Amino acid sequence: MFVYGLLTAALAAVPTALSQTIVYNSAHNATPISGTWSSGSKAVVTGDFANPANLSFNYPKTTGVSYAFTDDGFYEVARYRFTSNGETPQQYAPGRRTKHTSPCSNPSCITGVLQWHHGTHQLLDNGSIVLTPFGDGYQQIQDPCAAESNFIEDYNFTELYNMWQIFLDPTDGPKLHLFNFDGSPVAPLFQVYSTANMLPSRKLRNTTASIDAVSLLATNAGPRSWSSADVMSLVSAVFALGVGSLLV
Repeated sequence: MFVYGLLTAALAAVPTALSQTIVYNSAHNATPISGTWSSGSKAVVTGDFANPANLSFNYPKTTGVSYAFTDDGFYEVARYRFTSNGETPQQYAPGRRTKHTSPCSNPSCITGVLQWHHGTHQLLDNGSIVLTPFGDGYQQIQDPCAAESNFIEDYNFTELYNMWQIFLDPTDGPKLHLFNFDGSPVAPLFQVYSTANMLPSRKLRNTTASIDAVSLLATNAGPRSWSSADVMSLVSAVFALGVGSLLV
């Protein structure tokens, strides 16, 4: 009877495990994620932030980050930020460090980064978001302590955000919280427009750069589901446990 009870409990848990998906509760559906979002003073906004045709930027008045999402699976990201005092600008490439990360101890070594990319996004069942670029993204890095103080390079990294939430701020309205693959938060984002303000959703310049993916993407981005092998392993383990208890 003991073994039968354990097997019954294990099999009863299988349908729940197989159907384990995100529940879109009040933490997610205060408003749809589609639209245009910006941090801080909202000076950085997607759209005319970048000029891909000539690899240039329209400098905002202040730093910040902006995301735009469409209902049909497209996105755009604009970033403008500074780092100083030997900090390594990890946000050049979320999920890994760029090759231009030589630290400096001089407080005057302030590195400025402007970054733009766009492509397609997926809202996965486990509550994460994957941004896959078209391959025409780029960034400008200004580093007075580097051998080359001002240069532009391609930026084509797939980005993984482990979790996202939307709340209603009593003053600023919808507020989007994104969390990077390692759990670190992105600056809170406020909705600037209910629609996506972005450049055309297609590749806007010719490049030969390959799209690189965050190393944890393959293991963290997939839906949390159980395969038939996983289920059989669970049942076998429970059966072994039950038999062992009868032999004691």
